[in-house]
Amino acid sequence: MNTISNFIGGEFIKPLSGKYLDNYEPATGKIYSRVPDSDSHDVELAVQAARNAFPIWSGMSVEERSAIMLRIADLLTLHLERFATAETIDQGKPLWLSRAMDIPRAAQNFHFFGTEILHFASETHATNQHLNYTLRNPIGVVGCISPWNLPLYLFTWKIAPALATGNCVIAKPSELTPMTAFLLAELCQKAGMPAGVLNIVHGLGAKVGAAITEHPDIHAISFTGGTTTGENIARTAAPMFKKLSLELGGKNPNIVFDDCNLTEATLQSARAAFTNQGEICLCGSRIFVQQSIYEAFKKEFLSHVGKFTVGDPLELTSKQGALVSKAHYEKVLSYIEMAKQEGGTVLCGGKAVHPEGRCAAGWFIEPTVIEGLTHDCRVNQEEIFGPVATLIPFENEEEVLAMANSTNYGLAAVVWTENLSKAHRVAAKLQSGIVWINCWMVRDLRTPFGGVKHSGVGREGGFEALKFFTEPKNICLKL
Repeated sequence: MNTISNFIGGEFIKPLSGKYLDNYEPATGKIYSRVPDSDSHDVELAVQAARNAFPIWSGMSVEERSAIMLRIADLLTLHLERFATAETIDQGKPLWLSRAMDIPRAAQNFHFFGTEILHFASETHATNQHLNYTLRNPIGVVGCISPWNLPLYLFTWKIAPALATGNCVIAKPSELTPMTAFLLAELCQKAGMPAGVLNIVHGLGAKVGAAITEHPDIHAISFTGGTTTGENIARTAAPMFKKLSLELGGKNPNIVFDDCNLTEATLQSARAAFTNQGEICLCGSRIFVQQSIYEAFKKEFLSHVGKFTVGDPLELTSKQGALVSKAHYEKVLSYIEMAKQEGGTVLCGGKAVHPEGRCAAGWFIEPTVIEGLTHDCRVNQEEIFGPVATLIPFENEEEVLAMANSTNYGLAAVVWTENLSKAHRVAAKLQSGIVWINCWMVRDLRTPFGGVKHSGVGREGGFEALKFFTEPKNICLKL
């Protein structure tokens, strides 16, 4: 039984309460480690460590901070197999996916922001009599709260820009997937990061997340997770005038026009719906297909979905692994039942899977495709966050735009068409922070990332992230 520790002040320490939570392996449904059940006292200890470290870290040159971050990136790459295996056991995703996407992207996050900080510039405005210039100073102690679906990928996506800009961080990974954040702390030690710069406090959102949000000495919160939790954070942090970056839910439309490359559209639409068991906020779960090619698309799409073999995530033949928790597994199954009650027809999947051997009690669900639902039913309006996609026919641009924009969410969208004018026209009218045209999940880390409506507030990525974690100060000098 592995026991995870908090990482505070450069040391691995037990929760002050001495209490722990059970951590389950999704593929087996069995407890395999213990997670600190931390509370506000642990957060207070971390804040004190961060405050003590802040003069040291912020006083370093950007070159010195960059060098430490690049060493962490190199260490992550060196230990890729260890981290990929840990991520798969902890989260349930296929091992090949952890190797190909999650851990390489975590290393890239450190490398990207560790080098971007070297090129971060501020503005200067000169007149005949005055010179205005802008300084950007680190905020101080900041809170970073990350989700369970892409554990290390999104954990590092938050902490890397905060660290690069000279802040000290109180970080909370999801209590469902804490292992790789725990292992990362060891690499930070080896890379020479000063004690107290990065503090990782494990535990429940209601205890640790709330304590981070409420603490008066934590001046900014960067959160990725559910919309309801985001609302609670905003309700607490806004009256305290904290900076907020909230990347929340999605119910993303995938629009397929009849002039698309059908072969590419069907293949990538299957990938967009079911990668990582559909547990990605960017998944295209509402697939709108123009009526004239609906049957042809459906046939080819279902053939691709049939290749998403469900099984032990440690086996390379498994294309889809286990859902992260029993509660989430039951939630997704309940939405499949709801779809039937709302008049939907299950074209494939729709059932739990019980693989033979060690994974017989794991939380697996077949990739599920449903048609016959209205665009405004609950299944097509609420975030399911699992291996469930719906097919919806449409006649023209005006109709599909109305249906695509009908949800409270606006994170990402995909458009498939070979008509350049149509692509630009539709993309401009979609209420979404990100629009992919004839591709999906292509990420340039220089670009702004985030959503509109209930999908969030603010933007991450590129200079947007560095700006969020700094405070601008204008200085006006009379010449």
